[in-house]
Amino acid sequence: MRLPWSARRTRAARTRDLDDEVSAHLRMAAADRVAGGESPEDAAANARREFGNVALVKEVTREIWGGLWLEQLGQDIRFGLRALRRSRGFAALAVLCLTLGIGANAAVYSWIEGILLRPYALVADEDRLRILAGAIRGEAGAAAVSWPDFVDLRRNATLIDAFVADKITGTTLSIGNRAERAAGQIVSANYFDAIGVRPILGRGFLPDEESGRNAHPVVVISYRMWKERFGGDPTILGKTQLLNGLRHTIVGVAPEGFNGTFVGYAMAFWVPVSMQEKFDLGGYKLEDRGARWVESFVRLKPGVTPEQAQRELSAIGDRLAAAYPAMNKGRSVQLYPVWRSPFDGAGTLYPTLRIALLVSLFVLLIACANVSNLLLVRSVARRQEMTVRIALGAGRLRLTRQMVAEGLILSALATAGGLLLAHWCRNLLVLVLPSAGVAFNLPATIDWRVLVLCLGACLLTTLLCGLVPSIPTKRIHLASAIKSDAAGVVGGRGRSRARSGLVVLQVALSFVLVVGVGLLVKSLQGMRTASPGFSTDDVLISAIDLNSAGYDSLRQTAFQDELLERTRAIGGVQSVAYARIPPFSYRTYSSAPMVIEEYQPAPDEQPAADFDEVSPDYFATVGIALSSGREFRRQDDNTAPPVAVVNDAMAARYWPGADPIGRYFQAKGRRMQVVGVARTARYQSLLETPKPFYYVPLRQNPAGLVILVARTRVGAGPFAVALAREMHALDLGIAPAEVITMREQVNRQSVSQTAALALFGVYGGLALLLASIGLYGLMSYAVTQSRRELGLRMALGARTRDVVRLVLANGLALTAGGLLLGGAGALGWTRSFGDLLYRVSPLDPEAFGAALVVLTLVSVIASLLPAWRAARTDPVRALRG
Repeated sequence: MRLPWSARRTRAARTRDLDDEVSAHLRMAAADRVAGGESPEDAAANARREFGNVALVKEVTREIWGGLWLEQLGQDIRFGLRALRRSRGFAALAVLCLTLGIGANAAVYSWIEGILLRPYALVADEDRLRILAGAIRGEAGAAAVSWPDFVDLRRNATLIDAFVADKITGTTLSIGNRAERAAGQIVSANYFDAIGVRPILGRGFLPDEESGRNAHPVVVISYRMWKERFGGDPTILGKTQLLNGLRHTIVGVAPEGFNGTFVGYAMAFWVPVSMQEKFDLGGYKLEDRGARWVESFVRLKPGVTPEQAQRELSAIGDRLAAAYPAMNKGRSVQLYPVWRSPFDGAGTLYPTLRIALLVSLFVLLIACANVSNLLLVRSVARRQEMTVRIALGAGRLRLTRQMVAEGLILSALATAGGLLLAHWCRNLLVLVLPSAGVAFNLPATIDWRVLVLCLGACLLTTLLCGLVPSIPTKRIHLASAIKSDAAGVVGGRGRSRARSGLVVLQVALSFVLVVGVGLLVKSLQGMRTASPGFSTDDVLISAIDLNSAGYDSLRQTAFQDELLERTRAIGGVQSVAYARIPPFSYRTYSSAPMVIEEYQPAPDEQPAADFDEVSPDYFATVGIALSSGREFRRQDDNTAPPVAVVNDAMAARYWPGADPIGRYFQAKGRRMQVVGVARTARYQSLLETPKPFYYVPLRQNPAGLVILVARTRVGAGPFAVALAREMHALDLGIAPAEVITMREQVNRQSVSQTAALALFGVYGGLALLLASIGLYGLMSYAVTQSRRELGLRMALGARTRDVVRLVLANGLALTAGGLLLGGAGALGWTRSFGDLLYRVSPLDPEAFGAALVVLTLVSVIASLLPAWRAARTDPVRALRG
C-alpha cells in the first residue's frame, strides 16, 4: 500500500513540486497561445496575467497544506536575528535591560518558592502541611502548645494524617578560644517517617523513644555534621557525641540537603522529645499542661481542606479548655499555612517577600517600557522599510508578527540571562541579613514552577516589547510615506505620545519604589536608634554553656560565681550579671498560667505572662530602672522564699491603682512574692506592644546555659579575649560564645526591615537606572530628529541657554507627569508597608519629598547630555541637512 503523497514528501520537496507544477502550467498555457498565433513574449505575459499572482497562489496552496504559520514564524525569527545582528548595540542594551527585569523577578520567585511555599528540602507533600499553634481568645499572635495538649490533639483528631513536634534547640561546640552554637531540633518520634525523609545511614526514632524523662539519649545527625565533624565515617552508627553534657548515641545520618523543618537555620542534629529537659529551658515539661513549648505542624489527610481540619481542631481545643480550665481557659488552637509560620523565618520574611514580589514586577514593567521605547525609536527609523514591505503586499498583521518575533528573541535571551542572574543571587538574603550567631539557611529554589513563572515573564515581555512598537505600522499610509515623520522637541507631540507615555510610566514606577526605600530607611534608622527600654551600646553579652561540658548543678553554680568575680575584675567592667535568656533572642521566654491573688479574671481569661530568670545586679547591668522595690539579692537562692520582680505593664493590669510590692501570685506551682517593679521594656521585638512580664531569681532555679551580661567601656573584641582567658583559667575545655553588643542583639531582630531595605535599595537602584536610560534615550532621539528645527531656532536668534532650557523643560515635563502618576500610586501602595514600618507613617512627607528630589535630579542629569548636544547644533549644517 502506498502512503499518501503528503505523508511521503517533506515540505521542501512539496514546495519544489509546487514550483515545478506552476511553471509547467504557465509553459503549457503559453504554448497554447503560441499555437493560437501569439508571439512567445506576448503568450508568456498573457499566460501570467491570466494565471494571476503566482506568489499569492503559492501562499494559498501552502495554507491548504497547513503549518504555514510555523514556517512564517521561522522566517520571522531568522529575519529578526539578522536585523538584531545588524544593530548589536541596540540588541545588547535591550537584552541587558530585560535581563535585569526578568532576573529581579526570577530571584524573588525563587526566594518565595524556597522560603515560603516549599521551604523544607526533601520533605514530601509540602502542600498538605500546616503549622499548629496555640491562641488566646481576644489576643493577637500565636504561641506554642503544651506536650499534654499536643498528645490529646493527636489522639482525638481524625482528619489529620500526622502530628509532628519540632522545637528548635541547640548545643555548644567548643572551637579554640570560643564556642559555637549548633542548631538542632527536639522532635516527636514519628518525625522522619511523617515527613518522608529516610536517613542514609541508620534509622530515625522509635515510638518508645518519645516517652520517659531523659530516658533515650539518641541522636540523628545531619549529613553536614557527619562530613565535617566525623569525616564521613561509614561506621558512625553506635558512636557517641556529647550534647548538652550527656553522651548521645548516634543512630542515624540524615540525607544530604535535608536541613530540618525550621526556616532560617540549618539543623545539625535531632533528638527525641524524651530528651526535652536536657535541651529546653525551664525543666521537665512533658507532663506539664501549662508549659507551652511545642512548636509543631500537621499533615492533612488527602482530600481534607484546611477549613475542615481547623473546625475539628477547634472543637477538640474547646473540649480541652472545658476539661482543664486551670490551664486552658480561654485558649484554642489555630492552623497556619507554612508561609505564615509564627515560629520561624517564614512568618518573619513573609511581609518583605510579599512586597518584593510587587516591587520586582515594577522593575520588570520599567525594563519592558524601556525596551519598548527603544523599539519604538527603532521602528520609526525603519519606517521606510515597513512602507516598502507594505507596498510589496505584506499585511499589517505580518508586520506585527515580525515585531513580536523580534521581541520574543530579546525576551528569550533575557530570560536565560535572568535565570542565570537569579542563580547567582540565590544567597543574597543571607548576605544582607544580620548574623544571629548561627549560620542562616535561606535557600532559593529554582524549580519547574519558577521556570514556568519566568516563561510567563518572557511571554509578557514579548507582548509588551513586540506589540507596542508595532503600533506605528498601523498608521503608515503609502501616499504620505515620503513625508517627514520626525517628531521635534516641541512639535509632533501626537506622534511621540507612545514614547513619552512609556517614559512617564517608568518615572512613575521609579517614584513609587524610591518612596518605599525612603520609608524603610527612615524606619530602620528609627529602629537602630530607638531605646528598647534598656541600655544597648555599652552592654556586651555572651553565652556560657556548662551543660555541654557535663557540669552538675553544684559545679555550675560554683563556676558561674567564680566567673562573675573574675569578670568584674577585668579593666573597664562596671557590673556583670546572668540571665537565662537575653532580650531580643531567637529563643522564646518561658511562660506559665498564673493565679493572681486578689484578682478576679474574666470568664474566658487565663492570666499568663512570659518570664526570665536573672541574677543579682541584672537590672543595673542592662539599664532597666526600677519603679519601686528592690533588685534580687545573693540571698534569693533555692533556700529562700520565691520572689519576683514584675514590670509596670503587669502591675497595671493585675494590681490597678494599688502597690504590688508584697503581693503574691502563683505560677508553675510556686507562690511568689513581688519584691520589685521594673520599667516595661521591649523583650522580643521593637514592634511588640507593651505586655506583662516578670523576672525570677536565677539562683532559685540554677541553669547550666546562661547569658553573661556585662556593662563595660571595653570593646567586644578585647572583652572576648579577656573573658576567654578567665574561663580557661577555670576550665580549659570551656570557651565563651560570640561576644556582641546589646545593640547588635537588638538589630538582629530587625530581619524583615533589613531584608526589605536591601531588596528595595537594589531594585530601586535598578529602577532609577532604567528610568534614566529611558529618559536619556527619548531626549537624545528627540534632539537627533529635531536638528532642522533646532537649527532654524538658532538661526532666528535662539541662544544656547534657550536651547538647553527647551530640552530640559521637555524632559522635566515628562518627569512631572511621572511624578504626579507615581505620587497617586505611592499614596495607595505604601499603606501595605504597615507591618514593616517602625514609628513611620506610610504617608511620611520626608520620604515623598526625598523621592521627588532624587527623581528630579536623575531627570536633569539624564536630560543634560542631550541638551548639551542640542546647544552645539550648527544652524547652517542642520538647515542644509
